[in-house]
Amino acid sequence: MSDMYKLTDWLPTTKKEVELRGWDYIDVILFSGDAYVDHPSFGAAVIGRMLESEGLRVAVVPQPDWRGDFRDFKKLGRPRLFFGVSAGAMDSMINHYTANKRLRSDDAYTPDRRPGMRPDYPSIVYTSILKQLYPDVPVVLGGIEASLRRLTHYDYWQDRLRPSILVDSPADLLVYGMGELPIRELVYRLKQGVPFEQIKDIQQTAYKSSRILPMADDILLFSHEECLKDKLKQAKNFRHIEEESNKLHAKRILQNVGEETIVVNPPYPPMTQAEIDASFDLPYTRMPHPKYKGKVIPAYEMIKFSVNLHRGCFGGCAFCTISAHQGKFIASRSKDSILREVKAITDMPDFKGYISDLGGPSANMYQMRGKNMDICGKCKRPSCIFPAVCKNLNADHTPLLDIYHAVDRLPGIKKSFVGSGIRYDLLLNRYEDESLNVASRNYLEELITRHVSGRLKVAPEHTQECVLEIMRKPSFEMFRHFKKIFDAFNRKYALNQQLIPYFISSHPGCKEVDMAELAVLTKEMCFHLEQVQDFTPTPMTLATEIFYTGYHPYTLEKVYTARTKEQKLAQRQFFFWYRPEYRQQIMRALQRLNRKDLVRRLFNK
Repeated sequence: MSDMYKLTDWLPTTKKEVELRGWDYIDVILFSGDAYVDHPSFGAAVIGRMLESEGLRVAVVPQPDWRGDFRDFKKLGRPRLFFGVSAGAMDSMINHYTANKRLRSDDAYTPDRRPGMRPDYPSIVYTSILKQLYPDVPVVLGGIEASLRRLTHYDYWQDRLRPSILVDSPADLLVYGMGELPIRELVYRLKQGVPFEQIKDIQQTAYKSSRILPMADDILLFSHEECLKDKLKQAKNFRHIEEESNKLHAKRILQNVGEETIVVNPPYPPMTQAEIDASFDLPYTRMPHPKYKGKVIPAYEMIKFSVNLHRGCFGGCAFCTISAHQGKFIASRSKDSILREVKAITDMPDFKGYISDLGGPSANMYQMRGKNMDICGKCKRPSCIFPAVCKNLNADHTPLLDIYHAVDRLPGIKKSFVGSGIRYDLLLNRYEDESLNVASRNYLEELITRHVSGRLKVAPEHTQECVLEIMRKPSFEMFRHFKKIFDAFNRKYALNQQLIPYFISSHPGCKEVDMAELAVLTKEMCFHLEQVQDFTPTPMTLATEIFYTGYHPYTLEKVYTARTKEQKLAQRQFFFWYRPEYRQQIMRALQRLNRKDLVRRLFNK
């Protein structure tokens, strides 16, 4: 712990720390599946600090022991208002298991990567324990696991359709998406004396009710039981869910489960600049709690010297959960708020002058929005840039360049890097307004020459048009064009930088022969692929719905997907054509596919 801070600068985590503050009660106790890092990238810290700013007394219990006598759940007693529960910054099943359903041996959100510090489905386990111990105390469930499981969803690890997490978790209220605004409204109502059980209409919340009838504007989904019997109905449901997640003026969604109804209230509008600044400007220490002294929390080390410029992503990629959780509309911080955070980083004792990332869900969407928001208000497209960049999108990179320049001028900053992935389709698009084209060119040159720490990450994801279309990604020709520009700037400025492309195997719509073509095309571009992954179905994405149902929710056409372990490994091996141990089996696969032409292109020198 730095000498700059004392123990009471963190939210209390033990009875002793509560007593140090002289408190005789606690208003809200937060339980989290992650270690407690007091930093704006960690949900428990954000909600804890926000509640504290409302004048409440807040404590955090990170990674409670759920086995045995539940002492971690009892140690701080009952809160005056409610318990908050979050599984952490990831869905627990992705945190615990690989795409091949093998148990992972480490956990990036736990000190020293120690595995086994949280159960499967902490959202359900923690809430159930709290309700067993304190049946009369309300529990508010939040975080990404709860958010993406708010309605009937496919669970890859159990290979079955599960109902809303509110069926399995006895939580009183579920907050989905980024939680500051709904939690603030909840606290406001409770301070007004409204009983918790009467609070049902807060935006961006969901709850379980006895069976209710839909009102005129509501969307009534097919029931959970109907979806169990008919996969096509699950596919049709998903289209409604995704469209409402991405609308400025969404409708309330209802889904019946047994004799009950899950009610999902529409989301809040995108946060204003003042609202998002207020969240990032809370008095974080930006460091792990002192209880972890001498231990390393990898997820923290990764973002320790990084700054998040905005929230939301309008890419709408089929396999990504960001828009389902944060929405497609961009909420951007002010320049002043960003610079305040950078200055706070420069004061950290082990800071050496390098900002690791000035980024966001996609690095280059800062301050981008519709030119005419009335048009956005009528739109339900899940992506603003697929199949083409929307003509109403103001894709100006000038404000982002201004941030880079302002950060680099600050005392103590030697260099700032962009570690988040960039959308090259935004940069290479030709805009009617020539000033936007100039800004894109300037941004590209500055990015490549001044903000790449040796390697620039981009995500073409595949090479074949039939797969890219399902992924909602641009043509591979655009990636080729981007690589030419990248290489040209490297030659011009005598830089020795690498372009690191990300690719996915076994994505819905991808066949074995598509992976063979990917291997050949990337080989011909001199890539030995490293950043690759096998598609993992995660709740509430388009690709997962296709994987489970076999139908595309928007066209209702059937789509092939590799499902068995053997089919997945047959696709994945093509990433590693250059390894001698794969050569014979790849050659046999290509002969079986009757593609001897690809054998020649892959293995003839």
